[in-house]
Amino acid sequence: MRILITNDDGINAPGLAVLHEIAAEIAGPTGEVWTVAPAFEQSGVGHCISYTHPMMIAELGPRRFAAEGSPADCVLAGLFDVMAGMPPDLVLSGVNRGNNAGENTLYSGTIGGAMEAALQGLPAIALSQFMGPRTEPLDTPFEAAIHHGAAIVRKLLAKGHWTGGPYRTFYNVNFPPVGAAEVKGTRIASQGFRDYTTFGVEPHQSPSGRRFLWIKGGPQHLPTGPGTDVTANVEGYISITPMRADLTAHDLLPGLREAFE
Repeated sequence: MRILITNDDGINAPGLAVLHEIAAEIAGPTGEVWTVAPAFEQSGVGHCISYTHPMMIAELGPRRFAAEGSPADCVLAGLFDVMAGMPPDLVLSGVNRGNNAGENTLYSGTIGGAMEAALQGLPAIALSQFMGPRTEPLDTPFEAAIHHGAAIVRKLLAKGHWTGGPYRTFYNVNFPPVGAAEVKGTRIASQGFRDYTTFGVEPHQSPSGRRFLWIKGGPQHLPTGPGTDVTANVEGYISITPMRADLTAHDLLPGLREAFE
């Protein structure tokens, strides 16, 4: 199997090294793992692409490339330049340092990379490691992802639904903020919503007197609704959420058609 991996934490992020080990285990001894990842951190860029300016790409080693762009850019660079003529069988994005559950999904460059692969017709999985007090004392906070990542990917490849419409399905996997031995299992979950917090800004003044704004988040460790990804994670379960790039509110279409047509 030939696998392309990317992330949004950057080419030197420890989570990308974890993902490479997961991908190598899935690809097997005769397979290939190709890395095309952002040269610098791209957290929070969502599905952004560098449409209005070019990006530099550099080969750092065998099958290892850094691009000055977003995760979606990296997927495009991988498919149409680095791996041109030999497309991957699977695209993996992550392992993100921090959860991409709930509304975080909408901001996530990790999700954006997987979404771009799905739009290109390829199987894609985003993987993220929820962080918290119980991961801080571990030798690596990615312990749950390291021990359970390959098995989750294998099961999704074998049991997941990968077609079913013009917008191909991709999967969002979040590992809970606990050690590997404390993981209780897996839950298929919908995307939650943290109605108790939002992103905002915090102003600061530089020594030169200029005013800057830091984007600031809120609490992450309270459950959302039953059956959702955040709730599964804070209860110690790996969450798997099937996703598509179609943003249509399908449930509203009949009523709006009746009102307007």
